[in-house]
Amino acid sequence: MPRLLIATNNSGKLAEFQRLLDGCGWELISPRDLGLALPDDEPGQTYEENAKIKALNGTRASGLVTLADDSGLEIASWGKTPATRSGSRTSSAG
Repeated sequence: MPRLLIATNNSGKLAEFQRLLDGCGWELISPRDLGLALPDDEPGQTYEENAKIKALNGTRASGLVTLADDSGLEIASWGKTPATRSGSRTSSAG
């Protein structure tokens, strides 16, 4: 059975991918399963860019086909910018 690297060590995300891809014909593995430490920075400006970066990092490090995602919160009062860019924002609340 071919192996598919899921570019996360987040157990919740891994469980979700396992549920979604059940019966797909691939053995799903994580970087931790391979002893890999993938970069965890997210330098992209969009979720899509970050997912592509994660997938390419996984493929380069493992030589395996890699699937990655990126998600987060979008804050309406911040112009719905992805959470990847919200770290530079400050809040006057509380």
